[in-house]
Order: sequence, then C-alpha cells, then structure tokens
Amino acid sequence: MGRPLVFEILEKPATSCFIGICSAIWFYIQKKNIGYSHVGLSYETAIAGHHWRIITSAFSHISILHLVFNMSALWSLGVVEKLGPIGLGMEYYLQYTLVLVVLSGALVLGMYHILIQKFKIEYFRRVTAVGYSCVVFGWMTILSVKQPTSKLHLFGFLSLPISFAPFESLIFTSIIVPQASFIGHLSGIVVGYAIAWGLIHGMNNYWAVSMLGWIVLVSVFSLKRSGAYDFSFLEIESVTDPSLPSVRFVGNGRTLQMSALPATGVELV
Repeated sequence: MGRPLVFEILEKPATSCFIGICSAIWFYIQKKNIGYSHVGLSYETAIAGHHWRIITSAFSHISILHLVFNMSALWSLGVVEKLGPIGLGMEYYLQYTLVLVVLSGALVLGMYHILIQKFKIEYFRRVTAVGYSCVVFGWMTILSVKQPTSKLHLFGFLSLPISFAPFESLIFTSIIVPQASFIGHLSGIVVGYAIAWGLIHGMNNYWAVSMLGWIVLVSVFSLKRSGAYDFSFLEIESVTDPSLPSVRFVGNGRTLQMSALPATGVELV
C-alpha cells in the first residue's frame, strides 16, 4: 500500500500549496462565470498595459481536465522539494517557481512579438494563453538535468523517464490537445534549461522576496492604469473593451459560450 496522502503533503508543502491555489482559483472562476479573456495573457492586452495577466494567466485554468493534467504533473514534480542534498529543496523550488512564472510569461510575449512583427502572423496578436504548464514544463526540464534518473508520474498510472519528459510531453500535448500552447510550453522548457544550466542563477530568499515585492507593485500599478477590475480598495473603475473577446462558462461549467473569437483563440498552457 502507498503512504497516506497526509505524509506526502507534509513532504511537499510548497507543491501542495500551489495545487491548492490553482484549484481554488479554478473553482472561483467557475463560480463567478469568469471567462479566460478576463484573466488570460495575450499580446494585445499586454500592449494595453495589463501586465498583471502574466500572473493571473499562470494560475488560471478553463476546464477541469486542464487543471487535473497540470496538477497531476506538478504533484509528481514536487519531488524537487525533497532534493535538498543535491542543491534543490523547498527554498530553491519557491525561488525558481517565481522566476519561471515571470520569465516564461515574458518569453511568450516576446515570441508573439517576433511572430507578429517579423512574420506578420496576426493570429498571435489576440490569442489568449491560460494555465500553469509553463511552470510545469520548466520544472520537468530542470529535473531532467539535475536528476535524470527520476520519473514523471501522471494520473497515478502513466510513468515517463524525466530525461525525455519535456519534449515527449511537448509533442504529446500538441498532437492530442489542439488548443495546447506550443509556444507556452516551449517557453517553459527554454527558461527551465536556462535555470538548470546556470544561465539564470543567484536567487536567494532576499532576491525572491524583492522580486515578489516588485511583482506586486507592478501588478497593482498596471491594474490601476488598465482599469480592468473594479476593486474598491484600489479605486478602479471597470472598463469594458468591446474589441476584446469574451468567454464565459455556462450551466454546469462544461459548456462554453463565446463571442468575437473562435475556439482556436485560446491556448492552454
């Protein structure tokens, strides 16, 4: 028999917290009928000053299957918290999760910019990305370099060698899930290798707290400037942009009602 779940949670507290946060946000999105266009990341909204979406898009999911897939992979990758003896551990996990969230989101926008400006592919101007997969793919990559003998367990029965998991998962999700964001997943892999190979290094608790503080300040500032949400304590007036698409969950949460944008306008990350 396996170990009781409570012991697993105690051994992976940070992972358990992130899973709890993503699950709570998914429940809130469902309950409040919030569409992905209100929390997702797109080039168009970033240009409009909605920089806070880099954070909200990472922790938001639009379907239960999307959430379960990402959280199942994240739970398996939580082994990073137990690898303190090889230079990883919980502090490393928290510090570089912050880096992965911010840099992978910024890299996605950078790739969109190149595709739009250099290759004139206007599709990427308004495509909206949501999901935690950038971070998941980043940790897959870091673990594949730092602990290549590990395995990635999905849904409790599927096991992949971690050394091949990033690119296996990249190809698998792109084929099986048409809406899966190839660019988002690739961004997570690129940032993951940059961290694992030491190109991005030097994070400690001081820099992590400082970075978190700047993220909060920039997010609050961009919320005020964009006027995207009517938070009374921020004194923001709600602004509705009719040019932006909207997607809302209807009924039992399994049916999507869309306007102004086809299903291909959302990418799952």
